[in-house]
Amino acid sequence: MEENTYYQVKSSLISKNIKVSEKRTSVRLEPEMWCELKNIAKRETCTIHDICSLIAMRKDEKTSLTAAIRVFLMLYYRAAATENGHDRAGHGSFMNMKRRAGMEQNWSSNSKKVVNGRAHAAADNDDKLLSEDGMSSRLAPHLGKKEKNQNEDGRI
Repeated sequence: MEENTYYQVKSSLISKNIKVSEKRTSVRLEPEMWCELKNIAKRETCTIHDICSLIAMRKDEKTSLTAAIRVFLMLYYRAAATENGHDRAGHGSFMNMKRRAGMEQNWSSNSKKVVNGRAHAAADNDDKLLSEDGMSSRLAPHLGKKEKNQNEDGRI
């Protein structure tokens, strides 16, 4: 199995103007979400505006467009997920997930760490897991995984 390589995950939201059914609106999403919207638009041979218009038409009126976009992204990729893909990603073992996140094998969610007078479930090496921008690789360890031939912007 190849060695896992991690890169810094950006956490700040990016606001972009999009057209939803010919009306201009602003949406704030994580850089990774914008990147995946762009990738999906390329795969589906349409624009981000087309995808967001479709999402807006199909979403519940009580749901924000931003939340609906995030749900769409998850559902799009979940529909494409296969057992073979999960196997190749090393999914199926919490021990593997802890290893990919850089957690000690004896770490447990019941472990307690006191921060600012409050008890939090955390690993002893919590400070080492935080990147410079404050994002923790343990929140979504697979998102920090960089494919062997992948550029910093996520393209292969």
